[in-house]
Amino acid sequence: MEEKFILNQKDVNLLNTYKGLKAILCKEPYNLEKAIRFVDYEKKLKKLQVELIRLQSWAIDEGERIIVIFEGRDAAGKGGAIRRITERMNPRHLRIVALPKPSEDEKTQWYFQRYVIQFPKAGEIVFFDRSWYNRAVVEPVNGFCTPAQYEIFMDQVNDFERMIAASGIRLVKIYMSISKKEQAKRFEDIKDNPLKQWKMTDVDGKAQELWDIYTAYKSKMFENTKQGGMPWRIIRANKKTYARVAAIKHILKSIPYDRKKEI
Repeated sequence: MEEKFILNQKDVNLLNTYKGLKAILCKEPYNLEKAIRFVDYEKKLKKLQVELIRLQSWAIDEGERIIVIFEGRDAAGKGGAIRRITERMNPRHLRIVALPKPSEDEKTQWYFQRYVIQFPKAGEIVFFDRSWYNRAVVEPVNGFCTPAQYEIFMDQVNDFERMIAASGIRLVKIYMSISKKEQAKRFEDIKDNPLKQWKMTDVDGKAQELWDIYTAYKSKMFENTKQGGMPWRIIRANKKTYARVAAIKHILKSIPYDRKKEI
C-alpha cells in the first residue's frame, strides 16, 4: 500500500509563498511533495550562491586564480550545474570554457596547449565544461585519438596538474556520475524538447551503445589519478537538484575563502 504524504505546518507555510505556489502549478499532475522539495532546494541554492559571491570577492581581493573542471558522461548535468553556480556571480571575473573539437592547427600542438591559454588571470575563476580529460575518456572511446596519444596523456596529466598547483592556481575537479537508465531518459527528454535538441550530438547518440567502454576508461582515469594526481570529487547526479547543491558545497569547501556560514 502506497504511503500517503502528510503536510505539516512548516510545509503549508512553505507552499503558501510565491515560490511554493509556482512550484505546485508549473507541472501537472500536481505533486505537493515534489513542490516542497523544489522550494527547499531553491532556498538552499540561494544561500549557497551568497557564499559563492563571497568566495569570488575573496578571490578578486587576493588575486587568486581558480580552475573548476566538470567532467561526466553526456547529459550528466555539467552545464546545468555550472549555470547555477555562476548565475549570481560577477561575470567580469569568471569565464565558462567549453571548447569545440580542436582545429587543424591545434592538432599539431602539445595537447594541453589549448587549455593552458584559457587559464585564469589574477582574481578570476574559470569553469571548464569538459576539460583536458576528453583525452582520458571521450577521445579513446570514440576513436578521436590514437592509443599512443592516449598513453602519453595518461603519463603526463598528473605532472601537468602538479605544475598547475605549484604555480599557485587552485584546481577543483568534479565528476558528475549518472546511471545508464537516467542517461537514456535525459536523451529522450532532449530529443522531445525543441529548445534542447541542439544539445544532441553524434557522440551523444552512441553513448548508450558504448556505455561499458566509457565505464572502463573512466575507471582507468580514476586509477591513474591515484598515482599522485589531484583528487576527484565524484557526485551522484541522477537527481539534478542534489548534484548542483553538492557541487557548490564541494567548491566552497575546497577554497579557503573567508567563509561566513557552515555549508
